Amino acid sequence: MLKRLFRRGKKRGSNELGKRGERIAAAKLQRSGYRVVAKNVRTRIGEIDLICEAPDKKTVVVVEVKTRRREDGDRPHAEASITRRKGAKLAALTRWMRRSNGWEDRPVRIDVVSVEMLASGKTDVRHVRGAIDAGGRRA
Repeated sequence: MLKRLFRRGKKRGSNELGKRGERIAAAKLQRSGYRVVAKNVRTRIGEIDLICEAPDKKTVVVVEVKTRRREDGDRPHAEASITRRKGAKLAALTRWMRRSNGWEDRPVRIDVVSVEMLASGKTDVRHVRGAIDAGGRRA
């Protein structure tokens, strides 16, 4: 499904919180019927955290994972940290991946999975489907 048009490997300087959040997000998506096709896809223009195939077996889903420690209830949720610039970059990455992998005939969307590590030790995970449109704007 995914052509070898990218570099894979460990990102230097990446933090353990982010890595843990990506593992939690991938596990949640798999439990929901998604198939994780690739992790940490790095291209010349940026990185995609996860690429999945939706449960319908047709839709390609580009997933941005946002992980935060959350100690009080007043702070915005992790997904709120996606800026207009980040949305535009994810949209550009998605368009590039779509062309490069021949996905023009498949539905493609950009989702956000928010992982928050709560002070109680629990984890709050939210999956926002279609969070960013093709133009890079938050839905």
